[in-house]
Amino acid sequence: MTTTRRSLLLAATGAAMAGLAPRGASAQAKWQFATAYPDTNFHTRNIRQFVEEVQKATGGALQVQLHTNGSLLPMPQIKRGVQQGQVQLGEILISAYGNEDPFFEVDGIPLLAPSFEAARKLRNLARPYIEARFRRSGLVPLYAVPWPPGGFYSNQSLPSLDALKGSRFRAFNAMTNRFAALLQATPTLVQSAEVAQAFATGVINAQVTSAATGVDTQAWDYARVFTPVNFTYTQNHVFIGRRAFEALPAAQQKAIQDAAAAAEERGFAMSKEATQIAQDTLEKRGLKVEQPTPALIEGLQKISAVMTDEWVSRTGEDGQKLIAAYRAG
Repeated sequence: MTTTRRSLLLAATGAAMAGLAPRGASAQAKWQFATAYPDTNFHTRNIRQFVEEVQKATGGALQVQLHTNGSLLPMPQIKRGVQQGQVQLGEILISAYGNEDPFFEVDGIPLLAPSFEAARKLRNLARPYIEARFRRSGLVPLYAVPWPPGGFYSNQSLPSLDALKGSRFRAFNAMTNRFAALLQATPTLVQSAEVAQAFATGVINAQVTSAATGVDTQAWDYARVFTPVNFTYTQNHVFIGRRAFEALPAAQQKAIQDAAAAAEERGFAMSKEATQIAQDTLEKRGLKVEQPTPALIEGLQKISAVMTDEWVSRTGEDGQKLIAAYRAG
């Protein structure tokens, strides 16, 4: 751990103790917020506005310092960091935590929710299940925002999924790992910040992710073709430590929840806008954007059916109820 990161963590721990002051305490709370994404990403811009609204609504009683791009904690450590009080607020890609609870992987099932409208429906139906799980682990979920839909990045056209057989395929959660296996590709775990180097060194030669991540990682430097397929609308979740939240006066709790509700609405709109902007940017920078063939979509739908059934079998009664409600119309 670097000296800078150690100093930040010590400061964050001190802030955590301040955040646990008794209800009604007059001292100003200085909280820390950790996210793994860069300042230019729309998720981060949305978070900054959320933080500003919280600080304004609490009259400055809550001050929040945002640490972006994994500068304080890398994403795999953020959830635990909030649980342990190193930081008070965090943002994670929830499907990356399927090893803790397979229910967190629901938005990572390919083509289960193939549009923003379907993603919102799935989010609303899954909300009570996810909230209960977060609270049991000492966290209070605040809001969730989907990434723009995923597409394939490759160095050749994809007439069907057969073109990806034998590829070294990037995985970033358990669901993309399973998807790669079903493709008969070699799944390789690579975090978003390491994608460009992994392509350049041959560690991977294909991936599925959003156009926004493609822009963040300058995909035009390592891939030739982007094929948008509405693969998933995986969601980033923003949350707060339960003890820190419950130590606040009721008015401050409400201010945070109101700002969170506004951030979720705003975030969905920003994600929609980012979808076309990012895809246009990829094309302008030299990637060939190719619409998927019927054969490619048919292959994806077959894998989606398999992965949905597997997810239900892992999540039991809760998973069965959610999928039944989602399919009910």
